[in-house]
Amino acid sequence: MKRILLPAGGAILATGLLAAGLAGTAQADDTVASDVLAAEAKAIETLNFWSASNYAALKNAVAFNPDALEVSQIKSGGGYSSDTKPGSTAPIGEEKKTTVKVQNVNLPKTIGKVFFEGRDGKLYWCSGTSIQSQYRNLVATAGHCVYDIAGNDEVVSRWVFVPGYYQGKAPWGIYVGKQAFTHYDFDVYEDFDRDYAFVTVYDGIGGVLNTPKKVAKAEYDAYQGEKFSKDYEISAAEYQKCVDYNGGETPDCWAKSTDLEDLAGPDTPGAVKVLKEVSKEQFDAAPTGQKNGAKAEQATVTEFVTESEYKAYKGPGYQKIDDKGNFTITHYYLKYWVKKSTSVKYYRSELFIVVHALKSVGRLGDNVGGQGFAWNQPSGKYVRTFGYPYGPHLDGNKPFTGVTPKWCYGKTAKNALLIPSKKVEEQQSLKCTVTAGYDGGPWLYKYSNAKRLGYVNGVTSLIADTDKNNRYDTITSAYFDGETAAIYKAAAAVWSGKLIK
Repeated sequence: MKRILLPAGGAILATGLLAAGLAGTAQADDTVASDVLAAEAKAIETLNFWSASNYAALKNAVAFNPDALEVSQIKSGGGYSSDTKPGSTAPIGEEKKTTVKVQNVNLPKTIGKVFFEGRDGKLYWCSGTSIQSQYRNLVATAGHCVYDIAGNDEVVSRWVFVPGYYQGKAPWGIYVGKQAFTHYDFDVYEDFDRDYAFVTVYDGIGGVLNTPKKVAKAEYDAYQGEKFSKDYEISAAEYQKCVDYNGGETPDCWAKSTDLEDLAGPDTPGAVKVLKEVSKEQFDAAPTGQKNGAKAEQATVTEFVTESEYKAYKGPGYQKIDDKGNFTITHYYLKYWVKKSTSVKYYRSELFIVVHALKSVGRLGDNVGGQGFAWNQPSGKYVRTFGYPYGPHLDGNKPFTGVTPKWCYGKTAKNALLIPSKKVEEQQSLKCTVTAGYDGGPWLYKYSNAKRLGYVNGVTSLIADTDKNNRYDTITSAYFDGETAAIYKAAAAVWSGKLIK
């Protein structure tokens, strides 16, 4: 078990959140770092941010793939140094067993995407999972998907978990992060041997979002949110009925008049003669045939102008410099007789406000269950990992869409990894050809395909190209030891509460 020593006089983060009865796990106060993600007022703003405009922000987020996560050198070290005896906590929400042998992998309901706003103001996502806890309100993910890794020891902003996320839909609701727990060494020193975090979340919020609601004008005028109107053409009789019903013309029903000019003859009652300037192209194309006893007449007028007037002219006339160097503008006119009339159309306006019909959908663990937790397990054992890969390989190839979760299966390497650039001395690894976006996803030990449950024994931390062919082939995770268990159990004992009562 590696420990990073505090400098002389360095502060030790004390916590009263360690759960009682952690027999067999490390209980040093300097292991647990806890940070508030969102108090209630901030959590409501976070919820509104992600749910606005039909989850537009969720759709615009991209896989978190900072340069700081790229790994250039990996070496195998010795074995792992367990600090206590192996242990585990059972999962919750077991699904009904099936007697049919299933060849395909049944994806766990507990997995989803972690969304957040980075310090650069951009929107990102990682992977994560619901994990068993006392109040069924806990998410496990990578530490770098919660804590800013730019060296300022702060948590990211607007952190939410969306289990089962699919193309802008949140089937089990949105869960706003309340409090984050990680190892002191990751929070302070960005030690990737401790790249994990456990986040308590408020009860989920779901319901129908951005629903148009037809309202009366008074409610429409008073509403401060998004609103719009739709106009429908109606008959004169319908217009009159609407006016009579409202006791006089209102904005709900209105009329629009348009002045018309119908080509006529000089003898047509009410006809007037019109002189209209047009462009040369319109002049040449104008119909001069008889219509209603009328014939359009053509006329041209050429005027001589100064050079400055010539250059400033923007009208339809034809500009030309003649053989003597004179600046000329030729105007083209059509003369014809028309009968003026007015067309009236009638409309009804329907007014809508856009409402958020949100409601509390309850605790995360009650809705999707929660994976178990295991620590100090032996290496070289089979695990099944899950996540949402999206980013490109080093060669630019992009085989994953990030829309649906993917999985990898195999034995973890027996030797620990050494990655000096990340202070890594004993991460575990697994052969897996995924890309960014998969990070934060769970490594499930003893995964039951029938129950869709197992034990979280790691979360994806780094991805690496170990054979130098510019394709990622290996994922890593912090080794979960007794200190990890102490942090997990501290988080698992904390209540979070509701945003909508």
